[in-house]
Amino acid sequence: MSNQPKSNRKLGLGLASIVVGMFGFGFAMVPLYGLFCDITGINRAGGTGRVAVSDVTMLGVDHDRKIRVDFDSTLNAGLNWEVTPQTTTLEVHPGKVYDVSYRVRNNSDHAVVAQAIPSITPWQATEHFNKTECFCFEQQTLQPGESADLGLRFVLSRTLPEKYNTVTLSYTFMDTNRDKMIRNAVSAR
Repeated sequence: MSNQPKSNRKLGLGLASIVVGMFGFGFAMVPLYGLFCDITGINRAGGTGRVAVSDVTMLGVDHDRKIRVDFDSTLNAGLNWEVTPQTTTLEVHPGKVYDVSYRVRNNSDHAVVAQAIPSITPWQATEHFNKTECFCFEQQTLQPGESADLGLRFVLSRTLPEKYNTVTLSYTFMDTNRDKMIRNAVSAR
């Protein structure tokens, strides 16, 4: 019986190490993913392209086709922000540039630096969704109680296959303070 408490403690420490290791690996994935994208040439911003307005306007607008674009947002655990797309649905013509914004508010009692990570559904539309300006290109800092309107300028390519008539752009906002996340993970043990 005297070996049982030592065995339990050893098992507990092993499991706690795995949890901390998983959080550490998760934090390392962002820079590793960026490095992978830089090496392979894959676009980092959730696969959506970053283009100049002049590059997309010279192709012309397809006035005969409309595509529904839905806008969505989620918050990563621990981020005390409100994020609301000011436009939730928009009918767009491929090749035309559109502007929308997201309203954000920091509800915490301290300054927070956050990053928005985009994703596109269906994934097949990702390479056809191009941004000329986006708040997701940079980290956003908000002071306690501060609000901001974050702008997005985008265009859907005329090459989006006809079978796709609805595209969803979703942003996940996450706190970039890794030290705080690690402290929270360790204190949760």
